[in-house]
Amino acid sequence: MAVVAPAGPLARERFEKGAEVLRGLGLRLVYDERLFARDRYLAGPDAQRLSLLQAALDDPTVTAVWSARGGYGLTRLLPQLRLRQLRDHPKLVIGFSDVTALHAALGAVGVGSLHGPNVGQVGELTPRALARLKDALFSWLPPEPIGGAVPLRRGKAQGVLLGGNLTLLASLVGTPHLPSFAGSILLLEDVGEAPYRIDRALTQLRNAGAFEGLRGLALGTFVRCDDRAGACLTRDVLAALAIELAVPAAIDFPIGHLDDNCAVPLGAEVELDANEGKLTFFQGWGGGSARSASSSAGSEELSMNRQLFSQRIFDATQGLW
Repeated sequence: MAVVAPAGPLARERFEKGAEVLRGLGLRLVYDERLFARDRYLAGPDAQRLSLLQAALDDPTVTAVWSARGGYGLTRLLPQLRLRQLRDHPKLVIGFSDVTALHAALGAVGVGSLHGPNVGQVGELTPRALARLKDALFSWLPPEPIGGAVPLRRGKAQGVLLGGNLTLLASLVGTPHLPSFAGSILLLEDVGEAPYRIDRALTQLRNAGAFEGLRGLALGTFVRCDDRAGACLTRDVLAALAIELAVPAAIDFPIGHLDDNCAVPLGAEVELDANEGKLTFFQGWGGGSARSASSSAGSEELSMNRQLFSQRIFDATQGLW
């Protein structure tokens, strides 16, 4: 598995802690020492980060490409990235936060990916989050349902899971790297954004028509996003959006900027049950069939991507389990 740092600089100690956990799972990590470069708020110059990321995506010996850290910087690389080859030669791309930009660009060309912890976070995961990460990497079966979310607007809906960090998605409006959310269950999470800034990002997406055809909102955690005086809650802003769009919504799924950051497959067919606060997966990286009769046009292709990927990672780790 190739580890890359296409966004912000990382602390070596935090990286090594996460890498040790992954090696304990039997994974072989490869990376360039330039992973630890620093150029202002970036992990090295754009050209260097782009070169290392593209090399990892193109390398036929690499099974997965894992981001070391989020931060900021991936949107600077998107215009030069070549991603369509992953439709025929899939490999798993893993990360979250700023890596949402890459997840979105992959979704725009019909390639699924894994919204999950960056390597630097792996050493801090809860046992549940680590177990789900391991299942996402090695199991042929769909992930177990995730529950415990709080209903904002009741109802049920099925669709393809897409999304990630709200601020990053809003920043992609007007670019070719934002996928269509029609027929999808949209995952959103964020950190350190005041309610009015959450509203602004949602309004940007809504005004751009990004929510047309949306089937539901699976909302992760919004860490440190409430008004400090408690006068305005982020969940109220999100509930108002769900009511306006007339879609089911639930908040506080364990996905986002917390130690219980559970990995979920983007591009998989899911059911959002906002009555029970539960997200059920009908597909995993083993290529399980969607159970919905109303699958989106791209779900079959994404399922094939997962099936091909699962065969590669199974071959690469055969005998470890």
